[in-house]
Amino acid sequence: MSTAMSLDNLKSIASADVRGKRVLVRADLNVPMAGSEVSDATRIERFIPTVRDLASRGAKVVILSHLGRPKGKHEPKYSLRPVAAKLRFHEEEEKNEPGFVAALAKLGDIYVNDGFSVSHRAHASTEGVARLLPAYAGPSMMAEVNALKAALDRPERPVAAVIGGSKISTKIDVLVNLVKKMDYLIVGGGMANTFLHAKGIGVGKSLCEPGLTETVGAILSQAAESGCRIVLPSDAVVATEFKVHAATQTVPVSNVPEDAMILDAGPRSVEEFTRCLEQCKTVLWNGPIGAFETEPFGEGTFKLAREAARLTEEGKLSTIAGGGDTVAALNAAGVTDKFTYVSTAGGAFLEWLEGRTLPGVAVLARP
Repeated sequence: MSTAMSLDNLKSIASADVRGKRVLVRADLNVPMAGSEVSDATRIERFIPTVRDLASRGAKVVILSHLGRPKGKHEPKYSLRPVAAKLRFHEEEEKNEPGFVAALAKLGDIYVNDGFSVSHRAHASTEGVARLLPAYAGPSMMAEVNALKAALDRPERPVAAVIGGSKISTKIDVLVNLVKKMDYLIVGGGMANTFLHAKGIGVGKSLCEPGLTETVGAILSQAAESGCRIVLPSDAVVATEFKVHAATQTVPVSNVPEDAMILDAGPRSVEEFTRCLEQCKTVLWNGPIGAFETEPFGEGTFKLAREAARLTEEGKLSTIAGGGDTVAALNAAGVTDKFTYVSTAGGAFLEWLEGRTLPGVAVLARP
């Protein structure tokens, strides 16, 4: 079953009769912690309306979630107690162990998955229990998949993807899938250096993966075949040291000094990327186009994000973004709430971009 098919067959809990029923809800409350305190409650805040809605409709809500990565062992520091204060660990969960699945199913009359960000895992609480109970997608799940459907499956065209980050090796499958679906593919960050290297352009001491030159060539060929235009930086902000407030210069990408590193897209590149977005109706964004965490190498990412936000506010562009670094960059640029949709999912978002079927989504679409 393809992911696209599963989207069309999802049943929303909004249409179910839940009065007097025990509703078992799988959420993703794996929030950042500072000691024993929740440091970012975004996922909790997005989930609260689901609980309130079900409770107001007469349901008895039972919540399943996890915290951290205990790797199959009981770790007190990964207790959900702090999360509960803000609104158990079972090793059989990750194994999708049938006995544990059956025990979970006894807790509810209806199952709801409202955690898209954990749905790439075939665990007991994300996939197993959905086979034993009437299963539905929660509102957060529906919002997520509808946003991704709008970006990947049936986008309003022209459609572009902004793909950044440090290494191509982590996003080969993403790029291979997207060049078949996008009209424009804007490549930034360290990934762009490998593309430039494959085109015979020297990138000095920049982060680069020369061993992937053949892979890049294949991606470029597939893009040409599919009618996808790959857009690379034309200028770059470079420095001989990667540190806060390092001395920088802006140079054409064809003129990067041998002892320098490309650390951000230059102003001309950002202008060209913006012109590309101005021609589009939809944009999908994953990954920064520079080392935004270290000043002053976030300006390219922030400027492009603000331009995308401007186009969204003007009603000219639908903007869907996701991935941990992406969310952090949009937050730093102050535009997160101006994008059409921003996903808090990490691995699940990337696997969706790769075109993979997510077990926790696919199981909800069973007849």
